[in-house]
Amino acid sequence: MKLYRPVGLKELQLMIASDFSGFPPRLAQQPIFYPVLNFTYAEQIAKRWNTVDAMSGYAGFVTEFDIDDDFAKRYPVQLAGDKDVHQELWVPAEELDEFNHNIIGRIRVIAHYTGEKFTGEIDESTHLPVNQ
Repeated sequence: MKLYRPVGLKELQLMIASDFSGFPPRLAQQPIFYPVLNFTYAEQIAKRWNTVDAMSGYAGFVTEFDIDDDFAKRYPVQLAGDKDVHQELWVPAEELDEFNHNIIGRIRVIAHYTGEKFTGEIDESTHLPVNQ
């Protein structure tokens, strides 16, 4: 199954440090890890939320990854708004390590968006921060 995950700059930096092998642990106030089922929804979050959020470094990135189909079935699809677009899986934070072990290959960064307060540079071809 192909999934998407919008992330901010700080989360992306942790993913880079892990060679894109998995997602970093959730913060105490984040009991759920929620990958989404389509690019459109991930793009909406990255553009509308991450680019105006200081904790996200005023930048949003869309990641794409593959996960074992049988493993993914343990998480029913949740609707978070528009039934055709806003579909996500809710993975309890304590299960994120196991989730990461079921990712096939590496996580890919496929798009980026920056807000007015973003300071930095992003490589247009790789969608990765330059010198950060």
